[in-house]
Amino acid sequence: MSGKLIFLLLLSGLICGCLQRTIVHLDVPSEKHLTAISGAVTQDKTLSAIAQIDLVTKQGYQQVKAALVIRKPSYLRLELLPVIGTPDLFLAATPVQMNIFIPSRGEYYRGKPTGANLAKFLSWDFNIEDIVMILSGTYPSLPEKEVSSQSYREGNFLRIEMKAKSGSSQTIWIGEKNRLSKYIRNDESGKEIYSVQYEDYESESIIAGKITIKMADGINSISVKYSGLKIETSADLSIFELPAPEGIKTIFLD
Repeated sequence: MSGKLIFLLLLSGLICGCLQRTIVHLDVPSEKHLTAISGAVTQDKTLSAIAQIDLVTKQGYQQVKAALVIRKPSYLRLELLPVIGTPDLFLAATPVQMNIFIPSRGEYYRGKPTGANLAKFLSWDFNIEDIVMILSGTYPSLPEKEVSSQSYREGNFLRIEMKAKSGSSQTIWIGEKNRLSKYIRNDESGKEIYSVQYEDYESESIIAGKITIKMADGINSISVKYSGLKIETSADLSIFELPAPEGIKTIFLD
């Protein structure tokens, strides 16, 4: 057998081996991993914690401490805590309404739980449901029902790509113990909107101790670091109510 023929056979074997390894890593079953992540905190459970929030915007950097309570699909309670005294801001949101009270100004607001209304107070232009999903250690769903997906191994992670008919898409990376590591959301043109990093898991925790959202503009970001994290089963939703204080006029946002 000539040297040239041996070389071609070896090259062919090498190519086939590479192709085979690639095929083995394609279409890794992802349903059980997605179920484990989305079901880490179910809708009958309430998550509460003290959160250190680092916020970066075009206006600069701000660090605040907050008492945070969240519950799927879109219940949120946030109290911005000063060093001493009364919280600087109270926010309570349900799937149908958002109420905000600013004690220092004697102002009480009521409106729909939209990203635009939220941004008026916290510089977070995020849908309430999306921010609740992210802060509860999972990822938002694409807004459309028909979504195709494919998954494969990428190093030590399972990478799952999901795409809707409109072209909007998202990709998640899952590490050991079905822990979410990274999430990227793209718009209909395929352009990145934002990314989320999930870090600092404690030994047996199903929720990341630190969650960082970075907007694709390279400027705006939100980092939330938990302490005293609790997950409790409860049917009581009264924590997400924030009635107008006596004698305070309601300012409507919509």
